[in-house]
Amino acid sequence: MRGEVMWPRLVASKLLRKTLGSNNFVADFPGNTYSFLDLPTLDLEPVPSPKILFTNHHDTQKFKVFISTWNVGGVAPTEYLNIDDLLDTSNTTCDIYVLGFQEVVPLRASNVLGSDKKKISTKWNSLIRRTLNKKSHDRYYKNNNLSDKQQRVTKVMKSNAESSMIRPEFWCLISKQMVGIMISVWVRSDLHPFFRNPSVSCVGCGIMGCLGNKGSVSVRFQFHETSFCFVCTHLASGGREGDERFRNSNATEIFSRTSFPTAMGLSLDLPKTILDHDRVVLLGDLNYRISLPENETRLLVNRKDWNTLLENDQLRMELMDGQAFEAWHEGTISFAPTYKYQLNCDEYYGCGPLGTKAKKKRAPAWCDRIIWTGEGLKQLLYTRSETKLSDHRPVKAMFSVEVKVSRTRYQSFCLSERFGRPRHSNLDFHSNDEYPGRLSFDVKNKMTP
Repeated sequence: MRGEVMWPRLVASKLLRKTLGSNNFVADFPGNTYSFLDLPTLDLEPVPSPKILFTNHHDTQKFKVFISTWNVGGVAPTEYLNIDDLLDTSNTTCDIYVLGFQEVVPLRASNVLGSDKKKISTKWNSLIRRTLNKKSHDRYYKNNNLSDKQQRVTKVMKSNAESSMIRPEFWCLISKQMVGIMISVWVRSDLHPFFRNPSVSCVGCGIMGCLGNKGSVSVRFQFHETSFCFVCTHLASGGREGDERFRNSNATEIFSRTSFPTAMGLSLDLPKTILDHDRVVLLGDLNYRISLPENETRLLVNRKDWNTLLENDQLRMELMDGQAFEAWHEGTISFAPTYKYQLNCDEYYGCGPLGTKAKKKRAPAWCDRIIWTGEGLKQLLYTRSETKLSDHRPVKAMFSVEVKVSRTRYQSFCLSERFGRPRHSNLDFHSNDEYPGRLSFDVKNKMTP
């Protein structure tokens, strides 16, 4: 009886809390020695306009963007987890890194209805930071002629002064978690001043059609004069015939319900919906399956007959003929299905080590996908990583992206008075445990009507 009384209260509390807090996000806040991140959502007094050298000319420049999606199955990362294979920074360095995760926490009732576990997102962000900035750390120690033993001691006992001397190559522009869905965007430190107006929008499509065990976390920002939107999703599961309709419905809900602030100050017109942006990418565990009998699917997987399998792939059929993803594109898939694997194993789920049948059938499928719409995006890479943390394999892509760059040059990076005085915002500063001496912040931003 007590559980029956508490359930509606918990649901109501969760709905209220998610509505009020859905636009908060976390990001790095560079110190005074670095360029200031232009965030017009801040509740600051207007400051004098910086000096401008102005021309009407615009250039189009190309930048590299890395994108990955990974359902981690509720497994928290240890500090020893190696994601070098996923990010591959030793071979290629991109300008922007967008990492999406699903099930960063187990999708049990306490996590769906309780407050988001921020410690989990902090762990993932610390791991990403360490991996992306490994080169700058190694360069610092090498330039200072430290022995291997001295490097190990120094890395463990970093002083605030020393940490401030190691200029990171990448900063976190925006990071957001909703239940198990998390997205984290990292940008090159020298490009950081040219990113503006970061914002988030969360849509729950799970329990009761609105809770966050399924749904999306979308982030948007402007880079130079081009707007970007990345949508990290976890759609409805299910391998039965007709279950794809629920996934299509989730996608339609996400596109219709996602909404960003359109005005953060005076005379500033920003995109409101996902498709209003110049460059749009959707990534995540989309959960689309292969519409073939399980035995036939497994036989074709063993033969590596990807073409036949893809002809029956539900998402591919939606991209070609459906309504939910009209005018969306996906690169060529030449890798094995990413789901469902036995844990810490290269074998697909379905048969035990001795050939015994598993309790639930889970035919292999390409559940984890990255798709895009619009112009100005050219895919350079589409593949998977082989990290065995969960029953999914990560998928990653690399794009060459066209960005409109104005000839306008600012002599100092500060908030321009053209943004006016934004309302309904505040900034929560806190210390950064990973890099002592640097501040991070939570931006609490209410939607403008």
